[in-house]
Amino acid sequence: MPYQFTSLSAILCHPEGDGRTLVDQTISTDTIFCRSLVSEGYLTEQQMRHAADRYRLGRSKDGAVVFWEIDEQQHIRDGKLMYYQDNCHRDKDRNATWVTSLLKRQKKLSMIFDAERCLFGLHLLPEDPEQTIVVVEAEKTAVICSELYPSAVWMASGGVTMLNAAKLHPLRDYRVVLFPDTDETGDTFRQWKEVAEAAQEFFKYPIRVSPVLEDNASPAQKTAKIDIVDYLFDQR
Repeated sequence: MPYQFTSLSAILCHPEGDGRTLVDQTISTDTIFCRSLVSEGYLTEQQMRHAADRYRLGRSKDGAVVFWEIDEQQHIRDGKLMYYQDNCHRDKDRNATWVTSLLKRQKKLSMIFDAERCLFGLHLLPEDPEQTIVVVEAEKTAVICSELYPSAVWMASGGVTMLNAAKLHPLRDYRVVLFPDTDETGDTFRQWKEVAEAAQEFFKYPIRVSPVLEDNASPAQKTAKIDIVDYLFDQR
């Protein structure tokens, strides 16, 4: 019997002994990630708390930020646990992991469950189809840009290779802009351009792939594989 997304949501949304769900128990801004957004000047305290509430950012028992992936029907697909340093950069010594992987180890989720993840922020899909959706690579980028440029709805693929036509499909009736990171060879831009072309036949409007970083980032910035947040704050 195949496991459905609702099966995972049922586990994560089932009230525990204190009446709160597993997701509710994680919701917190008490993470290095949230604190460093403010201390490093990316967001004000008010902006950070507003963004954390909208994206339902959580905290694991060992201090990781939990980026919950919730789809347009409010079903919880998965949650990514990531570790950050005080400078708001990822802690490269600690690998990211997934809530579904942890639940399998704890025998709370069948080992045959195959998570089909969605865009981070998909639960924020607006009713107004004229509102622009911007898809970036990193969850951190979506969180920051959602406060700096609130006229658009910001979502994240979760990684350069994590974007595909299936993930974009829920956005088919909206105006969509893909904003890939940059690199020395332009591979990321080309990859996302190919994804946009593969998804386009189902879309009402043309999918735009922003060339801002490809056209304006310096060679050093491309070597560093910066994203739009890095570029904006480098200009300050």
